[in-house]
Amino acid sequence: MQVFSVKGMSCGHCVRAITQAIQARDPAAEVQVDLAGGEVRVASQLPPAALLEAIREEGYEAAPA
Repeated sequence: MQVFSVKGMSCGHCVRAITQAIQARDPAAEVQVDLAGGEVRVASQLPPAALLEAIREEGYEAAPA
């Protein structure tokens, strides 16, 4: 499980956008978004850099937690 600190998430749309961006690259990825905590947890075969890129392409600031 990889954990990222993500800024700018505020609603269900943010959750869907991030989840879909990651699953577009890895359909088998499990994505858990903690809006209140500003964290995204991902179980994926993709390297952390690819996951960060997917999140950032959606317009969010993201870094390893």
